[in-house]
Amino acid sequence: MAKEWILNSVMNRFQLNFKRNVGPTSESIRRCAPRNKEEWKKFYFANVKNEVHIENLGKKLYIKITEVIPAEIEAITEKDCIDYMFQLVIDRTFDGYMTEIETIYGQLQQILNVKIEPAPDRWDRLFNVDFFIRIKDSYIGLQVKPVNGTAQITQIYKERALQEKTHKSFTEKHGGKVFYIFSVKDGNKKKILNVEIIEEIKEEINRLNME
Repeated sequence: MAKEWILNSVMNRFQLNFKRNVGPTSESIRRCAPRNKEEWKKFYFANVKNEVHIENLGKKLYIKITEVIPAEIEAITEKDCIDYMFQLVIDRTFDGYMTEIETIYGQLQQILNVKIEPAPDRWDRLFNVDFFIRIKDSYIGLQVKPVNGTAQITQIYKERALQEKTHKSFTEKHGGKVFYIFSVKDGNKKKILNVEIIEEIKEEINRLNME
């Protein structure tokens, strides 16, 4: 297992399995449509890359593993390892957190100043709910729908009619309403399209807080 992991990792790192090195394997095997491995082997060596080429790739892989990688490992210091662990735990965790904040539910969480949590799988199946907000002993459901045009929004409203029964069941069981949030891409970021829904969610939060 360790040997295979090393072979695979180094092969991927130096891109020895990329199309430019081994040819279009997926496309080629479909073109060949072999009945057995031997048919594929003959087709590949005759039409894609020859045996000498693959053998040379294997030799190159061996050089990378036995000479390049050990030289790089020798250059790593204890301080490099310590710095990397701090970077992993502090820097990368923070970057991931900020990316999460920029998502739709992260934006909503900041706007509403409440904690928004991913719904359990069971709720997704039973109630068509993606996220929830806990207010005392009640829950508000949120369903996020990525959209890229008015035609898609029309289709979603048709789905909404079908899901109305499950959302009603959610309200009966958990006290809060379920709200649709339309998500659209704005460059590399996502934003809420139907911003008017925010006020409706605030009203529902206030209602449940007053009960």
